[in-house]
Amino acid sequence: MAAVPFSAAVRVWFEIGVTGFGGPAGQIALMHRLLVDERRWISEPEFLRGLNLCMLLPGPEAMQLATYVGWRLHGVPGGLAAGTLFVLPGALLMLGLAALYAAHRELPLLTAAFFGIKCAVLAIVLEALLRVAKRALHGAAAHATAALAFLALFAFAVPFPLVVLVAGLAGALLAWRRPDASPAPAAVEGVATEAPVAHLARTVLVWGGLWLVPFALIAAFDVGPVFIDIARLMSELAMVTFGGAYAVLVGVAQQAVVHYGWLTPAAMLDGLGLAETTPGPLILVLEFVAYQAAYGMPGTLPPALAGALGALLAVWCTFVPCFLWIFLAAPWVEALGRARLAAGALALVTAAVVGVVLNLSLWFALHALFATVVTVETGPLHLALPVWASVDWTAAALAALSAVALLRFKLGMLWVLGGATLAGLALGLI
Repeated sequence: MAAVPFSAAVRVWFEIGVTGFGGPAGQIALMHRLLVDERRWISEPEFLRGLNLCMLLPGPEAMQLATYVGWRLHGVPGGLAAGTLFVLPGALLMLGLAALYAAHRELPLLTAAFFGIKCAVLAIVLEALLRVAKRALHGAAAHATAALAFLALFAFAVPFPLVVLVAGLAGALLAWRRPDASPAPAAVEGVATEAPVAHLARTVLVWGGLWLVPFALIAAFDVGPVFIDIARLMSELAMVTFGGAYAVLVGVAQQAVVHYGWLTPAAMLDGLGLAETTPGPLILVLEFVAYQAAYGMPGTLPPALAGALGALLAVWCTFVPCFLWIFLAAPWVEALGRARLAAGALALVTAAVVGVVLNLSLWFALHALFATVVTVETGPLHLALPVWASVDWTAAALAALSAVALLRFKLGMLWVLGGATLAGLALGLI
């Protein structure tokens, strides 16, 4: 295979970053077409091995796959260029949208537009639930794991990281005790690449140190407690975001909405809707969350500057760990491909994500369709229940129409979002 000029790779990474709509499935398909089918910069087996690696790691798999392919082509500089350009266009656009939302969310037309977006997001999350379930639920163990994950989150308020950890350990144990019941690891071709101890130590030192830089700066300049909370939360999520952005939204809802009170459930839905309309990883919704958190907290900084710093902090603490995971694990791809325990752990983590996304769908639906949701606590039970008299029939109807357009007529996600936004504006004018 001929060497790929670095400048040509940079142009392609920028193209992917600008046109990478449609979430991880669309972005992975785009990379496959551009990198494997058209340019043949990487072979099909190499691409699939990289994808298997990224599925085993926490973080957005599409961004990490771009970073891995960039590393395969040009080492660390290539991986850094690929990952950065994959995220940068969407991050800049999200920053502008978050600022507009924070400053002008009370305008009647914007309120009406976000009402439509919120209804469409319910349909999009439902479509994601069906897609993940179709891919992940094979066998009794997977179905049981999904059901238990849902009950743990919805009925008992178990922390999301604990659900992921238990599912992974159960999958590894099942693969060890019953190899015939666990999924076979992907076939591996080629010669394994050894990763020397020096490489591991250097990677952890450099990228782990960069990950911790914001904590040192926050302590040195004393800009306010909200920034340390943002850095801590985003760093925690960066270590447990198996299953993509829809899974991590459960952790965000538990912390940013319920614990810290940075956003309302409606604002969380608005942020997800904005993330759906921008290129790049859907997990950029965390940038929106951090902007609103810092913008709304009293402090010495102007609100817009505080919001921008909060957004930058979220992007840093979300994506710097992605480079750490890829540069640390990439040389071990061949060994990981043969690891049955890792494959078993991933299978049940993915099944648990179905329960996680189901809980997320129900949580969003309750807060989008009902004006009043009460929390009932009885012993270990912790249930969110709607007040049925407070149902918003207009929102329910628009959400149902969005679901029909997306699932029955297979309209594109951007068309559904655009149509729901126009419908919301029309209802607002009426």
